[in-house]
Amino acid sequence: TRVNQVVSHLVQAIRSKDGCFSSIARQSAGSYYERVKISEPNEFDIMLVIPVPRMQLDKSDDTGAYYYVSFKRNPKEKCLLKFVDEDGKLSAFKMLEALRKIIKQEVKNIKGEEVTVARKKAGSPAITLQIKNPPSEISVDIILTLEVQQSWPLSTQDGLKIGQWLGTKARRDFRFTSLYLVAKQNKSEKVLRGNTWRVSFSHIEKDMINNHGNSKTCCESDGPKCCRKGCLKLLKYLLEQLKMKHPKELEKFCSYHVKTAFLHSCATWPNDSDWHLGNLDHCFQQCLGFFVDCLQKSQLPHFFIPQYNLLSLEDKARHHFLSRQISHELNNRFPIFHK
Repeated sequence: TRVNQVVSHLVQAIRSKDGCFSSIARQSAGSYYERVKISEPNEFDIMLVIPVPRMQLDKSDDTGAYYYVSFKRNPKEKCLLKFVDEDGKLSAFKMLEALRKIIKQEVKNIKGEEVTVARKKAGSPAITLQIKNPPSEISVDIILTLEVQQSWPLSTQDGLKIGQWLGTKARRDFRFTSLYLVAKQNKSEKVLRGNTWRVSFSHIEKDMINNHGNSKTCCESDGPKCCRKGCLKLLKYLLEQLKMKHPKELEKFCSYHVKTAFLHSCATWPNDSDWHLGNLDHCFQQCLGFFVDCLQKSQLPHFFIPQYNLLSLEDKARHHFLSRQISHELNNRFPIFHK
């Protein structure tokens, strides 16, 4: 609730300060809103979504995930033109700077809360707020997101293999929703100019995780219960614990890796009967086995963009390190959980 109050205050201020941002709206993303956080929720992701007209998308590399964005004709939203760089591309960097400036001024006006804007982290597109929360601190990542009313890029055509699991109708409905692009630096670019955007499906991931049943009644109050969410919680918790134990070796891994492995597992074992609540142990180990397999092959395809491998081949040693750590935990009944 405190996070909600702070964010609502900021959204109103942002809307009134800059005409370009007048239609900005918030959308919650991340593990807290998927209800799969295990430890105390002290980190939140909030997407600030700006609807934009149909855009021209040009691939910025061969992952199929990163794009340059430019206007097709003179946009009705003339004010967005000030965020276009000299190459005619919509600059994530310029938009973020403008947003950051408004937020920095505005946090001073929030009554009853001590809110600061964290220093920029290299390569991170988020604007991070810190809310003093004695004795600890809450951090809120604000992610600038464009919502474009147009069909998903070609690279997604063979992704989202949920036909067996959630049904072909669900897949079609998802694919008809708007395209979301988040301001995200593509690290593989030679010159980092801050003008790339990455497609984001976090709103759909949230939907799939919250409505995860093969049958419509799965986990409803009077329906059968499954352990899918329990598995995802444990996967995330295990990675969190391992990262705390080996921060240097595992710094390249994030919860998105296990979330992706989990979604692939849901598609591989599509039936609710594969995920009986009483089989949590077995299902968790099955998901982990799948993830270890991916690590050993250095192959974890993005769930929506099959050609995009989330495990880059130059990090093989790191993948093997993590796969050894996980195998050790699996074979010894998870000592890390008993610390």
